[in-house]
Amino acid sequence: MSLAEQIAAWIRTQVEQAGASGVVLGLSGGVDSSTVAGLAVRALGRERVTTAVLPAYSNPEDVAHAHLSAEAFGLQPLVIDLSRPFDVLRETLPPGNALADANLKPRLRMIALYHLANTRGALVIGTGNKSELMVGYFTKYGDGGVDLLPLGGLYKHQVVAVAREIGVPEPIIAKPPSAGLWPGQTDEGELGLSYDQLDAILAAIERGDTTGFPPEQVARVEQLIARSTHKRRLPPIFQPGG
Repeated sequence: MSLAEQIAAWIRTQVEQAGASGVVLGLSGGVDSSTVAGLAVRALGRERVTTAVLPAYSNPEDVAHAHLSAEAFGLQPLVIDLSRPFDVLRETLPPGNALADANLKPRLRMIALYHLANTRGALVIGTGNKSELMVGYFTKYGDGGVDLLPLGGLYKHQVVAVAREIGVPEPIIAKPPSAGLWPGQTDEGELGLSYDQLDAILAAIERGDTTGFPPEQVARVEQLIARSTHKRRLPPIFQPGG
């Protein structure tokens, strides 16, 4: 059984165990969400996969690629423009810094996806991969707010391999990964490492042997892991008398 088939079977089991009608997925136009869309269709059939394109002053190329990935897997996505809610929130809230403002977008998308999922009795299926999860490269209660993570055990390079296997369009695979938080933003620019470098260092850290890697890069990755620990855990709960 191929890796894609294993993941599809896992998705099917998760949905059946939850007694859910299907899954809801946000399409960003990137390789991760496109791959999850294809795997979800393989697992459940098109009729049980609800997709949504959720622009908020988004790059037009990303929106076009979201539709391209939907077309590749026979899906007809809902289009919900979150630009106006984003503006209203910024006008209503006290002024925030650039990061706080940027994180409003994935948190608005989380609200929209759960609205759709609750209405349909479905699960929100996430798109985060192992590389991102390990270093905390996601928005807490934004794109991190999901019910299942089918790519969570795969490094980025493994996601790309699955994407090619299941037919994700090549322009989506080939473009620089970006969360689309602001114009010109790229994942690798923010991380300070290429995904190939990140994957290799993460695997070395898991093995317990980082020999041969630049010490400053290893330190950078270890710092990212340490600082994002809270994102991978449930909130601490005080226990009286503990």
